[in-house]
This record gives sequence, structure tokens and C-alpha cells, in this order.
Amino acid sequence: MGITSVTRNYQVTIPKDIRELQDIKIGDKIVFSIEGGRVEVFKLRKETAEKVFGSWKGEIKGPSTAYVRKLRKEWVTREKRLGL
Repeated sequence: MGITSVTRNYQVTIPKDIRELQDIKIGDKIVFSIEGGRVEVFKLRKETAEKVFGSWKGEIKGPSTAYVRKLRKEWVTREKRLGL
């Protein structure tokens, strides 16, 4: 486990033991995942990115920002329906 500080620009340095464990190099993409009140950080593996690349192909009509807004609205509706 590593501990780091947040800079005034909300940046953090990934501790060396974490970088080595996840094989994180300069230029790699990092994913932040939220599960409940917990945040998980991990390296986006090239094979993972290749699997999901184009997964929305054919679904997006118009700007991608409009599509994301539509998805978020659906999430809010679903949360209300489920009582979350």
C-alpha cells in the first residue's frame, strides 16, 4: 500500500510499488472505478481497450455527448425505479 498527496491541481503521484505491481509506464491509461464509496485505480490494458473499442458502434446517432447524456438520464430513471 502506498500513500500519496493530492496537489493543488488535483494530481497524484502513483507510488513506486503500485506502478511496479501494475506495470504502469509513462503514457499508460489509468481507469478510476467507483464501487459504493470505494475508488479503485488500475491500468487500462491494451487487450481490454481493444475488446471494448467500437462496442457502441451503430448505437450512437449524433454527437457522443448527447448519447452519454441519454445514458445518464436512463440511469437516474432506473435508480428511481429501483429505489436507490
